[in-house]
Amino acid sequence: MQSSMSTLFAASPRAPDAVPPTALETGTVHVWSASLDPPPSQVRTLEACLSSTERERARRLRFDRDRQRYVVRRGLLRVILGRYLGAAPEELEFQYGDCGKPELDPSTSDGSLRFNLSYTYDLALYAVARGQELGVDVERIRDKSYLGLATRYFSAAERAELRGLPVESRAQGFFNGWSRKESYVKALGTGLVTRLDSFTVNLTPGEPARLLSGAPGWSLAGLDVPAGHAAALTVGGTCECIVQGGWSS
Repeated sequence: MQSSMSTLFAASPRAPDAVPPTALETGTVHVWSASLDPPPSQVRTLEACLSSTERERARRLRFDRDRQRYVVRRGLLRVILGRYLGAAPEELEFQYGDCGKPELDPSTSDGSLRFNLSYTYDLALYAVARGQELGVDVERIRDKSYLGLATRYFSAAERAELRGLPVESRAQGFFNGWSRKESYVKALGTGLVTRLDSFTVNLTPGEPARLLSGAPGWSLAGLDVPAGHAAALTVGGTCECIVQGGWSS
């Protein structure tokens, strides 16, 4: 997937115009990765895409870096979805499920487009599909204590798999499992109403991602992300094709 959407950015701080819709076939998922620390000119352009509510939320954030990254991730979401809909980014409206899962408001969508996003520090992922629910999650791998989280939230089979890994692989294994589980509950849209230990994923580094039990009717895949991260995508039904692309500054 070519990162031609970067041409939507203008030198002046205004929202990008609407363009012809980007093709996206049913059964295919597009996943965009983007830096949340682009040049200042792009931050200003993306801020012009935001709603008044989003701008007010950004202003309430205490730290400059947090404000900038909020503006970028929300602005990019609008630009990306606007490209698939052939709509101006600032015209899009959103609604939220009972547990906070974002959706396009029917007034600004054709009803088929689904999306999900995740971010960690300076990296964001955006997943887009037609007619299939989906969830995406990205995590930065950290060496601080995570065994307590595994004990609390992983299934017995996952805990056993984690204990069986070489010590040097356990951090990667844990975050493989965590991102896979988070992507699934995000796809469901149920948040923590769904117990994380009620279903099982695999987590051994180097193995294809799989939902092993407790989640019939869903497909799971690992995603290519920079070293030091783990990421996963869950899709309702069969996922025929995943196309990843990077958003160039």
